[in-house]
Amino acid sequence: MAISIYDVTVGRYLQIIPAVAAFLDKGAAHCAETGTDSAELVATRLFPDMLPLAFQIWSVRHHSLGAIQGCKSGVFGPPPPLPELDYAGLQKVVADTRAELTALTPDEVNRLGGRDVVFQIGERKMPFTAEGFLLSFSLPNFFFHSATAYDILRSKGVKLGKRDFMGKMRMKA
Repeated sequence: MAISIYDVTVGRYLQIIPAVAAFLDKGAAHCAETGTDSAELVATRLFPDMLPLAFQIWSVRHHSLGAIQGCKSGVFGPPPPLPELDYAGLQKVVADTRAELTALTPDEVNRLGGRDVVFQIGERKMPFTAEGFLLSFSLPNFFFHSATAYDILRSKGVKLGKRDFMGKMRMKA
C-alpha cells in the first residue's frame, strides 16, 4: 500500500488537532470546576526557558497548516508574531486550523511532492524537498508543540491521560 504525503501529514494533523481541541476543552472545564483563572493556563510554561501554552498552540497551527502553506510558497520561517490570545482565542485557533486543514484535498497536498522548500531564519537558509521538510522538520515540531501543550495542562492539574493526546486512531474496519 502506498502512503501519500497527504496521509502522513494532513492525516496526522487531523488526528492530533481534534485531540488538542478536546484537551483544551478539558482545561476550560478544569478552570470552571476549580476556579483557576484561564489566563494563568495561557501564560504557563513548563520551565522558565520554555514558551507558554499560547505559543505552543500557535506553533501547532504553524507546523501543520503553516507547513503546508510553506510548501506551496517554497519558503517557511519561524511563526509570525503571537497575537494576544485568551483561552477562548487559543481554542478558536485550533478550531480554525482544523477547518482549514479539512478543506485541503489529497490531490492538492500530494502535488507538493518534489517541490523545493527553504526554511529561512534570518540570513540562514536550509534547503529541503517538500517531503523532507514535512517529515523531518515540521512533523516533529508539530508533535513537540502538541505534546508540550498537553504537558502544560497536565502540570496545572487538568485530568488528562495518554488517550487524550492520541486522538481518533484509524483502526481496521
